[in-house]
Amino acid sequence: MSNFGGLGRGLGSLIPQKPVASTISEEHKDIVLPEMKNQLVQIPIDLIETNPFQPRKVFSHQELEELIESIKKYGLLVPLIVTKTPIGYQLIAGERRLRSAKIAGLKTVPATVRTANDQEKMEIALIENIQRRDLNPIEKAFGYQRLMNEFNLTQEEVADKMSVSRSVVGNTVRFLSLPDEIQKALADAKISEGHAKVIAGLDSEKEQLEFLNKVLTLNFTVRDAEAESRKLRPARKPVKTRNAKDPITEDFEDRIREKVNTKVKINRKGDGGTIEIEFYSNEDLNSIVEQLTK
Repeated sequence: MSNFGGLGRGLGSLIPQKPVASTISEEHKDIVLPEMKNQLVQIPIDLIETNPFQPRKVFSHQELEELIESIKKYGLLVPLIVTKTPIGYQLIAGERRLRSAKIAGLKTVPATVRTANDQEKMEIALIENIQRRDLNPIEKAFGYQRLMNEFNLTQEEVADKMSVSRSVVGNTVRFLSLPDEIQKALADAKISEGHAKVIAGLDSEKEQLEFLNKVLTLNFTVRDAEAESRKLRPARKPVKTRNAKDPITEDFEDRIREKVNTKVKINRKGDGGTIEIEFYSNEDLNSIVEQLTK
């Protein structure tokens, strides 16, 4: 089953399933031969530089060990995606594989050579990492924010490109306004995104930090945190907006979305309701069913 369905449904199309061509030689490193475009070729690993738009910041050797051992035994089975530079090639997607291949001692790696602008490089890197759940919420937030700041995209446009809801983008970017200590707790998985959404709703940094300590000390669930947060504002009337969802429902949507890699919507009707899961092709549907029936 392909790993490129669902969330990054356009990513799979970038990797054509064609025979690998001959290794690129030194005399051809400065050009892209017509037969190389969108084809699989073997490229000397030293000619490939990393993607400057990579949203992931931490690559520990320990988490790469399994992939390194696999590469030593079977080679690099999933090709990289690269683009041409004046002096070699720049990675678009596959940094985890590139790092592992270097440690494993490979001299050349299979790659697809294609053109991509800076925005596409960032989008593909985000999609690949989100599919593999390699990004923590803060890294995702920085990635979304960079797309908006550097390429003048709206939250709606980022959401459409990432196949998530606008509220997911908005809530994720909102984490960047939290104090550094809370951002670190979220990045280190000491609290969940659901907890962070509740904390972000508090008025002051002092309240937020005190609430973080309470969540960690008392081991609050998201529901516990939401109930406790309401005690801090008893005199306030909740502000209702059209189609607004409570943090618990949004957290459930996020958890299902991360599982099936596509848009998810929960519609509550009293104690019941429905769950809508979008798919865009038969491959997407097969991937969703596979994820839900594991």
